[in-house]
Amino acid sequence: MRVRIMLSLFILLLPLAAGAEVALAAPEAMHIKHQFRIAAPAARVWESLIHPERWWPVDHTWSGRRESLSLDATAGGCYCEQWAGGSAEHGRVIMVIPNRMLRLDAALGPLQEMAVSGVLTITLAEQDGVTTADVSYRVSGDAAHKLDRLAPIVDQVLGQQFGAFAEDAGSR
Repeated sequence: MRVRIMLSLFILLLPLAAGAEVALAAPEAMHIKHQFRIAAPAARVWESLIHPERWWPVDHTWSGRRESLSLDATAGGCYCEQWAGGSAEHGRVIMVIPNRMLRLDAALGPLQEMAVSGVLTITLAEQDGVTTADVSYRVSGDAAHKLDRLAPIVDQVLGQQFGAFAEDAGSR
């Protein structure tokens, strides 16, 4: 019975996670790609994307509360977290094309302390009411950080984070 339930959940989530790939893993750089097919128009998917306080996993916040997150989806805008006693900039918006593309300069989570450079790009393409969301995360830095060893972990975390986004966007 339990196996049947797990299989059913897997089949239900399959359309969301269309693909994931560690495209590059070197000591000084990594490139992670994920693709999600979301049964919703791009405008609705965009609305979800720019509200990470709805979907970003709580265990990937500094405050332990996703409601502490905000995203100002304009060039120069902050993807920030504020809570009593602290605040953090998760990323800086460097390009926006509403309903089509969001790009952030972002060394996410523990990468922030490593002084690496990270660029996170989410592109949306709609066809027949279904939106494909491509997530690309490029990170580069000092080879001493051994980013190739971190790439599988970053891949898994991005899959969790943006899987939650795709689920939220498809359920609204």
